[in-house]
Amino acid sequence: MSTPVLEDLDTNFPRPDHDVLGRLAKLPAANIGDAMDRLGVADSAIQAIWSGARLAGPAFTVWTRPGDNQGIHRALQLAQAGDVIVVAGGGDESRALLGELIGERAINLGIAGFAIDGAARDAEALGEIGMPVFARAITPAGPYKNGPSRLGTPVSFGGVPVLPGDIIIGDSDGVVVVPREQAAAVADAAETVFADESNRRAAIIANRQK
Repeated sequence: MSTPVLEDLDTNFPRPDHDVLGRLAKLPAANIGDAMDRLGVADSAIQAIWSGARLAGPAFTVWTRPGDNQGIHRALQLAQAGDVIVVAGGGDESRALLGELIGERAINLGIAGFAIDGAARDAEALGEIGMPVFARAITPAGPYKNGPSRLGTPVSFGGVPVLPGDIIIGDSDGVVVVPREQAAAVADAAETVFADESNRRAAIIANRQK
């Protein structure tokens, strides 16, 4: 009896509406998480590896063996400009799955950034070139490049399910995942949360100045 082989799925999946993506990109990750009843928030250990990094874009998913970045190299050949490459790396912190060289390639391709359930390196250099990377850890140790990997499959990222085309938002608080089919409703709800918090903040400042 042969063992079934997992294969890549269709990497030309539907992307979210551009206007809805733009609305979500303007909002804090915390407000989006609140609008989703605190669901969709990735493990808090996954953070920007350089200060000020922000992520916003549809997920191009990569499922890889821990410590191996073959799948990221393959993803760079197939992802579209504006995509966020989301890597399910098993939470491994021993090997960096990308660094400055991959970041440079990604910028040239118009990739919006990376969200990695694993480690990265060259944090300072990635900040200097402006490539947003969110990862679980930083280490100087380089990756293997042997595979296996799968592209365009549903993955678990920091404890959150991610389907290709879901919207990834990252800021100084961490990463949230917005299901593509619910994106417009989440944007509406998150804008309401943001407006309410802004009004309360303004009222506090006004009272303080009296």
